[in-house]
Amino acid sequence: MIKFDLKTSKPLEILALGAHCDDIEIGCGGTLLKLLNENPNAIVHWVVFSSNPVREKEARSSANDYLINHNNVNIEINTFRNGFFPYVATEIKEYFEELKNKVSPDIIFSHYIKDRHQDHRTIAELTWNSFRNNLILQYEIAKYEGDLVTPNFYTELNEDLISNKLDKLMKHYETQADKHWFTKDLFMSILRLRGIECASHSGYAEGFHADKVVF
Repeated sequence: MIKFDLKTSKPLEILALGAHCDDIEIGCGGTLLKLLNENPNAIVHWVVFSSNPVREKEARSSANDYLINHNNVNIEINTFRNGFFPYVATEIKEYFEELKNKVSPDIIFSHYIKDRHQDHRTIAELTWNSFRNNLILQYEIAKYEGDLVTPNFYTELNEDLISNKLDKLMKHYETQADKHWFTKDLFMSILRLRGIECASHSGYAEGFHADKVVF
C-alpha cells in the first residue's frame, strides 16, 4: 500500500466544492479537519452551489466552524437551482471559468464523476473540465440510488476527527434531521467500511476516487 504525503513549500491551498450545503462535510469533512489541523496556514476556498436562505445560514455556520482557526479563507454559497444543474450548466460553467482564474489549489475536493445525482455529477464534470492540472479527490455520498463504488484513495481518521465531523453535521444541519439517510450511524458505517478496506490503524477512513495522481 502506498502512503501519500502532500507537502508544499508554500501554504497549502484547498478548494472544496459541494453541489449542496452539506455535501462537503459529508464527503470529506474528516479529511478537511485533518488537513486543517496539520496546515494552520492553509488557504481555503469553500464553495457551495445550491442553497436557499435557511440552508445558506446552516452552510455558513458549518463552514465557519470548520475554518474557525484559519484566517485566509473564502466561503461562497450560491443559489443555482437545486436538482436542475444539467439544465443550468451554462451558468455554472461560467462560474467555474471565473473560479479557475482566481484560485490555484494544491488539492481539490469534489463529487465523484459517476455519481448518479445529476447535480453532483455536473459539478464533478465541470471540476475536471476546469482544473486539468490539479490534484482532484472525488468524495462519495451515500444515497437512495446506491451508487457507491470502492475508492482507490483513503484518508485515515482517528476517533477525535470522526467525532468532530459527525458532531458538526448534526449541530449545523438541523433541517436535514428528518431525512431517513441523515444519521450518525449511516455516516459511521461508511467510515468503518473504508477503514477496513485500507487497513486503517484506527479502523476508520474516508474514501475518494483519484483518477490521476502524479508523484
